[in-house]
Amino acid sequence: MALHILDEANRCLECKNPSCVKGCPINTPIPQVIKLLKGNNLDEAGKLLFYNNPLTTICSLICNHEKQCEGHCVLAKKGNPVHFSAIESYISNAYAPKMTNGPAVSNGMKVAIVGSGPAGLTISIILARYGYQVTIFESKDKIGGILRYGIPEFRLPKRVLEDLQYRHIELKGIKIRPNIRIGDAIGIEDLFRDGYKAIFIGTGVWRANALHIRGETLGNVHFAINYLTNPDVYKLGDKLTIIGAGNAAMDVARTAIRKGSAEVTCFSITPKVAASEYEYKYAKLEGVKFEYNLKPVEILEEGVTFRKVTEDENGSFVEVEGSDTFYPSTSVIIAISQGPRNVIVSSTTGLDVNTRGLLRADEHGNTSREGIFASGDVVSGARSVVEAVAHSKIVAESMHKYMQSLPR
Repeated sequence: MALHILDEANRCLECKNPSCVKGCPINTPIPQVIKLLKGNNLDEAGKLLFYNNPLTTICSLICNHEKQCEGHCVLAKKGNPVHFSAIESYISNAYAPKMTNGPAVSNGMKVAIVGSGPAGLTISIILARYGYQVTIFESKDKIGGILRYGIPEFRLPKRVLEDLQYRHIELKGIKIRPNIRIGDAIGIEDLFRDGYKAIFIGTGVWRANALHIRGETLGNVHFAINYLTNPDVYKLGDKLTIIGAGNAAMDVARTAIRKGSAEVTCFSITPKVAASEYEYKYAKLEGVKFEYNLKPVEILEEGVTFRKVTEDENGSFVEVEGSDTFYPSTSVIIAISQGPRNVIVSSTTGLDVNTRGLLRADEHGNTSREGIFASGDVVSGARSVVEAVAHSKIVAESMHKYMQSLPR
């Protein structure tokens, strides 16, 4: 494998103004990393990757590379970009076992991280580097958030998360309190009472969005975010209808096929899928079928009735009357994104939210209440992992600056 990676690295043109870096939301220094690799400085390349992106092993596997680094590569114009995703994966996994340093020298200040998804993990790791005593409060039994409970094993092996937890969390002295939801037995006020100088909220978006159509409460209907959390507990039968065609729908479809569903069809209201081209092609390759320009109007025990839609000159959907068609299925999964839960907001004074229930925060992560910061999906809505990491790096520095300004 190493030989092939070097061959791929040698294809890099070493552009003076690398568009691959501009295409990466976190501005990974791709040319420098490749140059170090080609110079037999793998460890230095690994250090550079992890310093820039604490979740580099993860992003190398799940990023939408064809629209980011690889899609912006000059060679992509000829249809064969440098596959930096493979290079990044090789370097980060080869270097990770060498990351055995213990905690940084403590600066005596405590910080609370609520939620251990991409944003919370990034904030935790960066602040631990500065010597803060970090405690993660996670509502589930294991850390990772959407990384663990929303991305299938075949796309992101759990061993990658376990290695990250060991090297970046446990070895660095970061404490974890699993199975505790802030806003229930313990609230934000309790954290401030116990001496936490700043609090970060990165609870993600775990409330499934509903269609609000007849039949949505039937026993054969499920939501994508719930299914992906633990697919083994669901009995979907042979014929699955998925309402939605984004990346989550692709994950559901490919998982369901692996779990035994013989016929899986994704229904899109638009003339094309919302998922990345990469995920769409893999889903088609694995046998997923697609139907377009169809809107669900009623769910029954035996399937779903869809109505044809067209787009007018303003881009609005127009229903075609008299076009209702029934599509039989044994189960239905609704995959139309998610929204935030409001337990923290409803139990905490002074936290503003927008009309979608998302926390209001500025570009530096400051919420409407001093000392409380937020980033990730709970602020922006469902976005990519690397976007969450990129913004969380900015928020971590903002938190550091804030805490250093507090009286000692």
